[in-house]
Amino acid sequence: MGRKAKFGDDGAVKQIKGPGRKAKKQKPPKMLPGLPKLEGEDEPKKLSHRQKQRASRRTKKKEERKLIKKEKKKGVKKDDNVKNNNEESDATKNIKSEIVKQFSDSNSSWLKSKNSKSIIPEKDDDIESYDSDSDVDDENEEENGLESFDEDGLSDDDDYLAGTLDDVDSSNESGIEEDTVLKKKKTSTKKRKAEESDDELLPIEKAAKKLKAAKKKEDAEANEEMKMQINVASQDVFVFPASDKIDEHIPIPEVEQRIKDILLVLSNFNKFREENRSRQEYTELLLKDLCTYFSYNTFLMEKMMHLFPLEDLMSFLEASETPRPVTIRTNSLKTRRRDLAQALINRGVNLDPIGNWSKVGLVVYNSTVPIGATPEYLAGHYMLQAASSMLPVMALAPQENEHILDMCSAPGGKASHIAAIMKNTGVLIANDVNKNRAKAVIGNFHRMGIANSVISTYDGRHIPQLFKNFDRVLLDAPCTGTGVISKDSGVKMSKDETDLQRCFTLQRELLLAAIDSLNFKSSTGGYLVYSTCSVLAEENECVIDYALKKRDVKLVDTGLTFGTEGFTNLRQHRFHPTMKLTKRFYPHTHNMDGFFVAKLKKFSNIIPKNDESEDNEEEIDTNNVDAETTEVEDIVEKPVANIKKPKHGRGKNRAVKNK
Repeated sequence: MGRKAKFGDDGAVKQIKGPGRKAKKQKPPKMLPGLPKLEGEDEPKKLSHRQKQRASRRTKKKEERKLIKKEKKKGVKKDDNVKNNNEESDATKNIKSEIVKQFSDSNSSWLKSKNSKSIIPEKDDDIESYDSDSDVDDENEEENGLESFDEDGLSDDDDYLAGTLDDVDSSNESGIEEDTVLKKKKTSTKKRKAEESDDELLPIEKAAKKLKAAKKKEDAEANEEMKMQINVASQDVFVFPASDKIDEHIPIPEVEQRIKDILLVLSNFNKFREENRSRQEYTELLLKDLCTYFSYNTFLMEKMMHLFPLEDLMSFLEASETPRPVTIRTNSLKTRRRDLAQALINRGVNLDPIGNWSKVGLVVYNSTVPIGATPEYLAGHYMLQAASSMLPVMALAPQENEHILDMCSAPGGKASHIAAIMKNTGVLIANDVNKNRAKAVIGNFHRMGIANSVISTYDGRHIPQLFKNFDRVLLDAPCTGTGVISKDSGVKMSKDETDLQRCFTLQRELLLAAIDSLNFKSSTGGYLVYSTCSVLAEENECVIDYALKKRDVKLVDTGLTFGTEGFTNLRQHRFHPTMKLTKRFYPHTHNMDGFFVAKLKKFSNIIPKNDESEDNEEEIDTNNVDAETTEVEDIVEKPVANIKKPKHGRGKNRAVKNK
């Protein structure tokens, strides 16, 4: 609450000078006579440093005022008095105008400004004219033995002269503080000016400014890269070991460093190579070190070096050492992926969708329960299956009510996927030559509720003599397993040239048998998908190229949205141009097992023969069919016009008429 307003006769508010009733300072308490004095009561109160400064300033001001009054009493010239009065009036006018700017009420004539640094005149005469009443107040307070302090602990005089330099004592501490304050003010003003200039800029100018800053940053990064390259170039060139020291055993860290050095030399051979050293010598040393570091045999490492460029070779070998993420496939016959994911999350499984390319796959990061023993797994809601194993079935694209053959089905992951897409319609023949592995197919089919399948254990090469006229065939051929080294590390040392020869010979026979069991007249199919878990060209492109020459089939698009194209040429091999329609998958690029997928379409039962291979290869006659063979829909006879004539009378036309 403030003071009560008093109105005059004319209704105007009377301005009352001096502090209000509540603002008056209380007098010190008077002690009653006879009471004992407290300890230290007679001792004078110790003043702080600032209080001492204020007291010295007050004494100086009082002395100056006394001197001015004495001079006025003695008599000063009139002109000087007039000038002083004019200066005082100008100063008071300026002060009053500034006060009016700060205060909008009618009490501006007696209110004192707190922010008085810019308003205070420098002359003491102006101070006296401006604050004539303050002398009276100071004298009254001095008589009472009191000092006038504000709420902040500053006196009234300090409020006036807080910013003058003459009254401040020159000390080291104050000087340092002033310097820091000035520096802060300068930096703040610079920032303020920069912000104001940015606000004034047009949007185009702001964008140009950002581009310049980004360009400066890029130039700085480029300079750093150049320095790094210079440092690399200035390093010691790799010294090729002597012939007698190549076979010496060295620690694994040194082998790793030597591999990096050789790769650096081979990346820019003309610059970093030693004189009189061929590229073959460096590659042979690299082959030896890679076999030592990754524990491969020489044959398999040579195949890898022929398959991958040196930049990708190390990435592939390192990725093959680490296991792939655990993935599961939802059984759409019993549940949906969303419901399955929610149920597994509630059991403490951390999982995510496998990707946009699959609607049933889930990738499991970690789990508090065993994934292969949950109630959902036992109920057949999902199956543990690698991500790459889902790709051949997606490429096959089975339809409902079709006759489909899975020639090598164990343990039943792909076959159960086919049955789920068919929605338990049609007929699915799940064949596998190994009877022990076929037991796993039976168990998985019972668990997952598959009812449209027939499980057989025939040799796949004899399938055309037993079953025919399939709409679609899936052949996941047995292979060396070079794409799944992370699962079976024994492949690195166990596979040799003989194993590879056996594998791709068996793969060729199985592929021809699968093509012969297809019905090219099928209204919905006539497709075959060939897949392997190998990355070697001998088991993939070479086998497909062989089938293109031996049967009337062509490669078609797999329908897979990702993956690298197959090879059309590799070292001395030259494959069919349509081989780019096949898909390859690698651990270091797609984070899944190494895989190969090719999709073929059959156009007729004609078996073309090359003249060069007639003398070396036996005829394949499909007329000799056992009595147990299923019915053939139509008997197709080859037109005479399509029969090839022998060249220059050599040999006989061996085109076979299929029945």
